[in-house]
Amino acid sequence: MAFENLSGKLQEVFKQLRGKGRLTEADVKAAMREVKIALLEADVNFKIVKEFIKKVTERAIGTEVLEGLNPGQQVIKIVNEELIDLMGTTQSCLTFANRPPTVYMMVGLQGAGKTTSSGKLAGQLRKQGRNPLLVACDVYRPAAIKQLQVVGKNYNIPVFEMGDKLSPVEISKKALEYAAEQHNDVILIDTAGRLHINEELMQELQDIKAAVKPQEILLVVDAMTGQDAVTVAESFDSQLGVDGIILTKLDGDARGGAALSVRSVTNKPIKYIGMGEKMEDLEPFYPDRMASRILGMGDVLSLIDKVQQNIDEQEALEMQKKMRSNEFTLEDFLSQMQQIKKMGPLKDLMGMIPGMNKIDMDAALKGVDPAKEMAKTEAIIQSMTKEERANPAILNGPRKKRIANGCGRTIADVNRLLKQFEEMKKMMKQMNNMQKGRKKGRLPFF
Repeated sequence: MAFENLSGKLQEVFKQLRGKGRLTEADVKAAMREVKIALLEADVNFKIVKEFIKKVTERAIGTEVLEGLNPGQQVIKIVNEELIDLMGTTQSCLTFANRPPTVYMMVGLQGAGKTTSSGKLAGQLRKQGRNPLLVACDVYRPAAIKQLQVVGKNYNIPVFEMGDKLSPVEISKKALEYAAEQHNDVILIDTAGRLHINEELMQELQDIKAAVKPQEILLVVDAMTGQDAVTVAESFDSQLGVDGIILTKLDGDARGGAALSVRSVTNKPIKYIGMGEKMEDLEPFYPDRMASRILGMGDVLSLIDKVQQNIDEQEALEMQKKMRSNEFTLEDFLSQMQQIKKMGPLKDLMGMIPGMNKIDMDAALKGVDPAKEMAKTEAIIQSMTKEERANPAILNGPRKKRIANGCGRTIADVNRLLKQFEEMKKMMKQMNNMQKGRKKGRLPFF
């Protein structure tokens, strides 16, 4: 999970601040020393850390406590505001040409994720009503064209390619002509990368830029390379001119320092972050939401976005009706679990709920892996027949033994699931009764 280490350490610092009735200048400076160490360990650029700590300290020592906030909360508020400012203040959206097609050049080093990011972005643009075209301009890397074709097929996006005999500049020009004939209003040019920045690479990219005049040049950077990501961004921007950054593999970087450094150093906005393998996992970057996640304050808006993308609205309404009428079955329970899994790791989703910070989650879970527990439950239900899922009351000893053997669990595991399911149904029934009671002007049980 991105920023996991930084988030945990910052929450520990702020937990100590909240416990104090009032803060002295010494308290603030001591807390800022801990914040500084946490940021440096998260691989945030040293100069940025130094400036960040200076700003927060000056504001924390020189400000009056706002009405309704205790001193600790005031410091957290200041850190939150400065983090948002560090990452760009507001969301930076893609821009589109006044006259189509809109051309985006995807640039970056080899292995950063240009090809897959191009496909994911094209897929999202198609969902928004655009008609995108992917262009294969990496004529050097073995199987690069084939990889783009596979990505295009996965997202149902056409791919324009002319093999590896013509120059990328010529292919780019031909792609513009082809897009005009096919009425493609967006073109994403997947350019070649190198293992390191060199003069030959930059000259080729400059030639493509001059030939197609892109609306935006999007630099794809691997977040897991840390400070190298910042160096790469600086070089590409100074030699080519970058309009926005796509930060990939952020889900695999527990430090996350590149996200805090790259925008501040280059003064170029992060437009998207890669948080997984699926198309929806290329997420628009919201500085305020990311700051909220880092400080353990949740991210409800992103959670809502994930729900809307992955949960079928009609199916959700049907499920709600079943819950109200107490017709909720193990089949429905399995379906619900499978929809939740589409939204990503359960621990990450829990982290988006305000108040459910990393420290609280670790204490509550006590070493339990939610994903593994969900997989166990799924395996047990899938080992049942449709009749058994619809009516668990028929599950006698021999049936339970067959189910346990079928999924590699024990009879005790099967019994535990059935007990939890019955308790959940009872809780749903009580909630329904309470809602009915409110409608009649009374509450049950009183």
